[in-house]
Amino acid sequence: MNRLFSIFFFITCSCLANAAGDALADIHPELSDASQNYSPGMGEIMAGIQLRHAKLWYAGTGGNWKLAKYELDEILEGLEDVKKYHPDFEGRPLAEMIGPITSEPAEKLAKAIQARQKVLFMKSFDGLSQACNTCHTANGFDFIYIQRPVTQPFTNQRYKKL
Repeated sequence: MNRLFSIFFFITCSCLANAAGDALADIHPELSDASQNYSPGMGEIMAGIQLRHAKLWYAGTGGNWKLAKYELDEILEGLEDVKKYHPDFEGRPLAEMIGPITSEPAEKLAKAIQARQKVLFMKSFDGLSQACNTCHTANGFDFIYIQRPVTQPFTNQRYKKL
């Protein structure tokens, strides 16, 4: 009986949500494609990359190689977003610059993660950080200096390998 009620409740809520969404689209048609028109700002993308950078450090130094690989992949995805959404940021050809500056350090870091070598990871992490700083400086943002984090960004996530 509880299962039947749960199914009925789910279907009812789904139908009501769809009807509410359709009604909202009728009232405000411009909202129906808002997500297609959204483009994240440069600061939003970079803040996400910076957060991933810190998490990458703690994952790698904690020997959580799966998490380290995941965070590096997320950083690279963020850099792709920069190229997609801001290829020419304030007159600077970021889409053309990011690859040449970050590809080699990112590849070295990926190899260190794959090899599960903590010392090599730390050195490669510093190399990627320096690539970030090189790009920032080349684009007039030398006041944004990336370094090894000194405190964990989240205390509710375990970074060390289980």
